[in-house]
Amino acid sequence: MSRTDWWRTAAIYQVYVRSFADGNGDGTGDLAGVRARLPYLAELGVDALWFTPWYLSPLADGGYDVTDYRTVDPAFGTLAEAERLLAEAHGLGLRTVVDIVPNHVSDQHPWFRAALAAGPGSPEQDRFHFRPPSAEPPNDWVSEFGGVPWSRTEHGQWYLHLFSPGQPDLDWSHPEVRREHEDVLRFWFERGADGVRIDSAALLAKADGLPDMPRDGGPHPFHDRPELHGIYRSWRRLADEHGAVLIGEIWLPDPERFARYLRPDELHTAFNFDFLARPWDAAELRTSIDLTLAAHAPVGAPATWVLANHDVTRTVTRYGRAEDTGFAFARKRFGVPTDLALGTRRARAAALLTLALPGSVYLYQGEELGLPEAEIPPEMVQDPMYARSGGTAPGRDGCRVPLPWRADGDGPSWLPRPDGWERYAAERQAAEPDSMLSLYRTALRLRAVFRDAGPLRWLPTDAPQALSFARDVPAGGSVLCLVNLGTADIALPPHSELLLASGPLSPVGTLPQDTAVWLRA
Repeated sequence: MSRTDWWRTAAIYQVYVRSFADGNGDGTGDLAGVRARLPYLAELGVDALWFTPWYLSPLADGGYDVTDYRTVDPAFGTLAEAERLLAEAHGLGLRTVVDIVPNHVSDQHPWFRAALAAGPGSPEQDRFHFRPPSAEPPNDWVSEFGGVPWSRTEHGQWYLHLFSPGQPDLDWSHPEVRREHEDVLRFWFERGADGVRIDSAALLAKADGLPDMPRDGGPHPFHDRPELHGIYRSWRRLADEHGAVLIGEIWLPDPERFARYLRPDELHTAFNFDFLARPWDAAELRTSIDLTLAAHAPVGAPATWVLANHDVTRTVTRYGRAEDTGFAFARKRFGVPTDLALGTRRARAAALLTLALPGSVYLYQGEELGLPEAEIPPEMVQDPMYARSGGTAPGRDGCRVPLPWRADGDGPSWLPRPDGWERYAAERQAAEPDSMLSLYRTALRLRAVFRDAGPLRWLPTDAPQALSFARDVPAGGSVLCLVNLGTADIALPPHSELLLASGPLSPVGTLPQDTAVWLRA
């Protein structure tokens, strides 16, 4: 635990607590379940854990509607148990990252309840975006979940919520809002958290007056506002005092604007969503890799690589579809033909590709088991995105189904597990040398050769649908990654050792389609 720059090359595992492991048998994942599975995570070979919100919440949006940041929701456990979890993870060599949701709070938060009770014009309402009664919403903005981002109070006032009505937006021009969040950061840093992941990090600040969307290409009224950088500079000073890291969830198509958040006095890293939005195509993925590395280089920040998270269609399913494999929520719709065998081959190859790239990598729970997207019966969907879309988008529950641990079943579950999921059980895969779990365990163990290696160098290849690159290792020589995204087998380049393959080679030793290898040159 001595490296202060661990975040530059870490493999970080996302724990969606509600769906990870159930410690008390009530069907909901909890901190007791996570604590019991810490040895599994240590054996997997990751360096750190990122926990989605475990705070007190009505769970209107899976815990991203926070009532109290200093209290653990009873569904998950207690604050003392969270402190033990952080300490026990450290004891196994695992660093820890907690989730912070600064754009909004729950409508059950004491601040919002006080604002409603105090009424129009009160100081309590100044922490939020309230507007007087009117026939139409105050502006033409669209919610991140679809629909109008304004709801009325019992007094007829409007209040802003970029997400669900149960998540009122905070006004970040108010000094109390800034002070409160800095205090929350201190609270968790003092309890042992090694960093925070900042939810919707580019949405906090809003333009004065909350104007309509610009018609002339002018600045966006609530995306990527310049005021954000001052907020994160103050957070960085606080994080540096505690030796902690700041990780931003930033969805921006402009690489140069994205990199501004990663200047040396702002965030340490941010999620790179461009990579997971690309289809399974060599040119597309190479372009994304080049753009990502070029954007990070001027500010000295490490790139991050992500294939999945709790919001997007699971990798096996995305890569098993003939259509564009991007992350768009609309592509979560049910009934899309999916070749899971194809998707699994590609997901195995993509795992070796991402783990060989320079920087840090994030793994979403269940990726190591090769879980597909689940189709939840409409009457059992809990994600508010489903209701906000009028039922046209199935929401994100399909990637949030609780993990299968035991081959003979795991008891009740807050979301239904599909029939046949026993074949993905961690218990079963641990005993199968060719399983997805075994591949991830081996790859994470061998990743040290890439983690400590130099910059990426593309290598020429005769196959247009192949990616081939080398990275020099400190002891001399280099390690290679070759991925075949085409339909024809390709020959392996000269090498001294085959370190790992995502699938079997052909009988003559060539690399089949949708397969990746690591080689020592």
